[in-house]
Amino acid sequence: MKLAYNVSDKPKFGQLLIFAFQQLLAILAATIAVPAIVGNGMSQSAALFGAGVGTLVYLLFTKFKSPVFLGSSFAFLGSMFAAFAGAASAEAGYAGIIIGAAFAGLVYVLIAIIVKIAGVKWINKLMPAVVIGPTVAIIGLSLAGNAIGDLSVGKVLNAEGASVASPYVCIICGLVTLLTVIICSVYGKKMTKLIPFIIGILAGYAVAAIFTVIGIKTGNDAYKVIDFSVFSGMKIFAIPDFTFLGALKGIKAVTGKYIATVAVAYIPVAFVVFAEHIADHKNLSSVIESDLLEEPGLHRTLLGDGVGSMVGAIFGGCPNTTYGESVGCVAITGNASVVTILCTAIMAIVISFFGPFVTFLSTIPNCVMGGVCMTLYGFIAVSGLKMLQPVDLNENKNLFVAAVILISGIGGLTISFGKVTLTSVACALILGIIVNLIVSGKKDTKAE
Repeated sequence: MKLAYNVSDKPKFGQLLIFAFQQLLAILAATIAVPAIVGNGMSQSAALFGAGVGTLVYLLFTKFKSPVFLGSSFAFLGSMFAAFAGAASAEAGYAGIIIGAAFAGLVYVLIAIIVKIAGVKWINKLMPAVVIGPTVAIIGLSLAGNAIGDLSVGKVLNAEGASVASPYVCIICGLVTLLTVIICSVYGKKMTKLIPFIIGILAGYAVAAIFTVIGIKTGNDAYKVIDFSVFSGMKIFAIPDFTFLGALKGIKAVTGKYIATVAVAYIPVAFVVFAEHIADHKNLSSVIESDLLEEPGLHRTLLGDGVGSMVGAIFGGCPNTTYGESVGCVAITGNASVVTILCTAIMAIVISFFGPFVTFLSTIPNCVMGGVCMTLYGFIAVSGLKMLQPVDLNENKNLFVAAVILISGIGGLTISFGKVTLTSVACALILGIIVNLIVSGKKDTKAE
């Protein structure tokens, strides 16, 4: 696709703020979801701050040539649960998740050193288009369930923690969001085409607000989609509960045995995320039509991701990773300006201190974000399939490689070793690499 803004382009200041806000909306739901899922008093605003700082670190290491935002990684959820489960107290758990993120970051640093010495040709040979294309597609397809699941869920919850709003009401809100994004992207002119997510989210939020007001006026919970009660008692300005503050209180309870437990929980997952790191950057490279593994170089993207995760976890507790939602936003809007990502990172840091804004963002209903994510995740999947275009799928060897990756990934194949789980994306990629190595020596195997 033709980019409206290339990596080095700088939008006008007013437009820049709007573009950055759109990127923030795209990554927000997933970034603040991780601390909410882990619990143990973890702060969502601190996670947002950590994501912003981690992204700044990433941009510095990549010489401002890779336009992607780093957010809280879902891959480390099991690791974080293990860190808290083995801790003597919640404060010791905070220390544990920081130590764990450091272990994961060091894995990235080690791999970056190897890549710097050995180069990236071996990676391109190990993961050609027939392997990486279906894998990128799986990243999008594996998230499809999350988008569809959110589509029928509102923010007002009952005593059991379930959405009180009718699924049909929520789906209407989500579809309004989805269709607005599509119409703006396809038929929009100039600025409208560049900010379809902002317009879509506002449209979906407006519909959800109308339904909620009707529900409040009539006393019918089925219409209550947005939880406005969170605005009561809200502070205008508040310093986030940074993870390192709790870690300092619990560091004395950290033992050598506990550190070993954390290391076992985090290090193997870092190798899994490394595979997804390559897939994300291959995908982003296809969008901006510049191979990021060559320039600024895989070693730099790995260092940025690894060190960014360490720094981000110190503040927010969550290891960071490059976000598919961010890549999807770049692809759909055609805005690959790295200055936009820089502004988004700064905006995330600043906003994390302001209660009204963080609260407003947290009230955006799941169904509205589900409508947005249908397009974001869909574009990731389609981007992967586009990578297969130069591959001759009439050859059985290519057909089998792609088939194994797609079926194992879509089928949800996972393998667990104790507390470590290889995700469906990782399993699909590993199987694809193995099959490709087995069949790569065979030539002229045309499918009938």
